[in-house]
Amino acid sequence: MTSIVTNEQLKKELTDLDKQHFIHPTSNMKQLQEDGPAFIFTEGDGIYLKDIEGRTLMDSLSSLWNVNIGHGREEIGEVAKAQMSKLAFTSTFSNWSHEPVIRLAAEIAEWTPGDLNVTFFTSGGSEANDTAFKTVRHYWKVKGKPEKKKIISRKKSYHGVAMGATSATGLEEFHTFTSSIAPDFYYVDSSIESLETMIAEEGAETIAAFISEPVQGSGGVNLPPEGYFEAVRQLCDKHDILFISDEVICGFGRTGTLFGMENFGITPDIITMAKGVTSGYAPLGGMVISETLHKELYEKTAGNFWHGYTYSGHPTAAAVALKNLEIIKEENLIDNVRAMGALMLQGFETIKAQHERIIDVRGIGLLGAISFERDVGADPITPQIVAEALKRGLICRSVVYDGQDTLAFAPPFIINETQITDMVEIVNDAITAVL
Repeated sequence: MTSIVTNEQLKKELTDLDKQHFIHPTSNMKQLQEDGPAFIFTEGDGIYLKDIEGRTLMDSLSSLWNVNIGHGREEIGEVAKAQMSKLAFTSTFSNWSHEPVIRLAAEIAEWTPGDLNVTFFTSGGSEANDTAFKTVRHYWKVKGKPEKKKIISRKKSYHGVAMGATSATGLEEFHTFTSSIAPDFYYVDSSIESLETMIAEEGAETIAAFISEPVQGSGGVNLPPEGYFEAVRQLCDKHDILFISDEVICGFGRTGTLFGMENFGITPDIITMAKGVTSGYAPLGGMVISETLHKELYEKTAGNFWHGYTYSGHPTAAAVALKNLEIIKEENLIDNVRAMGALMLQGFETIKAQHERIIDVRGIGLLGAISFERDVGADPITPQIVAEALKRGLICRSVVYDGQDTLAFAPPFIINETQITDMVEIVNDAITAVL
């Protein structure tokens, strides 16, 4: 006779196994050992997630800024199954290739600005940025300028957690986690004067590249100062420094344009991307370079391009990405990003008018934030607001790096007007409960 396992028993079993065997990323290890996971998710449908206890939560961060087309898209599963049944994996090392990765590289070239038409694929954003750092240093080496190896990034930036990506990230917590970060990484404030000073002090002849997110995501949803990237582009051109745009969050429509840097009229030399290319349905990232850089690399590199990951150009991930990008286009989701993003920001402005401690609300496309005044040395209040929002059925994020006290939002592209209204109402109720 088969025994029936209740949800409560299953939750206990999974919680115990989680404590014993699973290290969570970016988490409080001690708290997890004491309490176990707060949520064990079982289903996703549109902008909602359901957990093992049957609770339904609105996912206003698209999980990790990435489930752009929403949860539970059966057509993506069908494409993955078909590709796995036909050719789940084969290497793309050396002179091997396959149709899904070729088609995807060509499709991405239709999305990217200017002549950024050539892609190296990775498994995610951290690998994409590490690839870019290695590539720009190799580029200057084969150009006869090996001393050009320094990478400049902005404070409060987030570029991933691989060794190079960690070292480029401008958030102190990620540096102090380990005893040593990689050399030749430098950080500037978000002013053109700070970058000019850094170039003058270090010497342009030693600087390989400048990297920036169009809008800083994990660092607080921080928009750049007006005219900033135009001036950065001019500085990079003047001093022969490559400009890398980290579009891991902003790419493929998040800010209401195909890529985030288009909001500022800028075409970088390199784009790094991940999250939105598959909407999280498969791990995939990449570095997209200009045709000019590509031509110089293959003409001047003697022998192999000695860089590659086992899953660079994974067939199933590539097939998933192609379907994901097709959905974004066919359902006109970037138009919806602009329309719903305007409504979201309008709702945040309404909230701000009701609470004196809110010092700023901001947004671009479906990427938004609400920031609160925080006294020096005081505990942040946004973790409490996040907890209150969860009680009311909403997932959002708290950003408290570098003295900030910010709520971050990035709902799926498919969100509608009624859902935006519900989201804003819950956020306001949660803020009111805390303040």
